[in-house]
Amino acid sequence: MNKETIVKVINRSTGGVGYAIPELNVRRQFAVRETKDIPFGELQALSFIPGGMPILRDYLVIKNEEAVKELGLEVQPEYYYTEQDVKNILLNGSQDEFLDCLDFAPEGVIEMIKSLSVSLPLNDMSKREAIFKKLDFNVTKAIEIENTKYDGDGEDQQKTTPVRRAAAPKTPNGPARRVSPPKYKVVTEE
Repeated sequence: MNKETIVKVINRSTGGVGYAIPELNVRRQFAVRETKDIPFGELQALSFIPGGMPILRDYLVIKNEEAVKELGLEVQPEYYYTEQDVKNILLNGSQDEFLDCLDFAPEGVIEMIKSLSVSLPLNDMSKREAIFKKLDFNVTKAIEIENTKYDGDGEDQQKTTPVRRAAAPKTPNGPARRVSPPKYKVVTEE
């Protein structure tokens, strides 16, 4: 594969991903689900730096099978899963498909499973249990927490007005000042 060949790369993780390649004077930042066109030579250089292969394998998706093979990435079918594929497995997939996904999916897909299982929400209790056993992530508790978050409209919180616990001292004409306020003369410029 030619180093100038442009390859489509997608950030699949639920957070930003970035890398720097000093030899090429390149610094890239990917926002959540952002797609960029990257030269193959840059991906090859990234694979040689420390931490580059985990970024390529777990958090970015290279949408070119030939480039994936040339980089030496050993990927399973779950590597290419999109958000729609993960939703489909969560809602309609068999238990065996789901367990295979949990066993072989890269970290970015695992993050997507956690996020979508709460936001959809995932109603299949056997899949919730599998997520808890494999990932130590309690979907039921996360959904409860998500549902009790303060949504900002003010209806959930009761407003309380402060109440005196002791009676205020009574004076015949209201509260009296202990010190008279300073006298200032207002000066205006003309």
